[in-house]
Amino acid sequence: MASKATRLRSLALYKELHRLGRDYEPSYDFHGKLRRLFEKHRNLTDDEEIEKALRFGEYIKNETLALYSLRKYRHLKRMYPSNHTSDP
Repeated sequence: MASKATRLRSLALYKELHRLGRDYEPSYDFHGKLRRLFEKHRNLTDDEEIEKALRFGEYIKNETLALYSLRKYRHLKRMYPSNHTSDP
């Protein structure tokens, strides 16, 4: 059975992923996929399986943050093109 701490941890992870999903492309249906994934795992009772699912959620969060950072980097790179000409 999941402890109260595990439940609070999963709710915090869900909220954080939901906030991250606001900036995701609407055509991907991030919120719908997130909800289906959490609903799929709502009946887990084994502590190891719960921990594995939470680790997977953390992985998704970190990958999403990395994608956002890459998108921001690419945008900045386009805004400020590098000069390949050398000064005399």
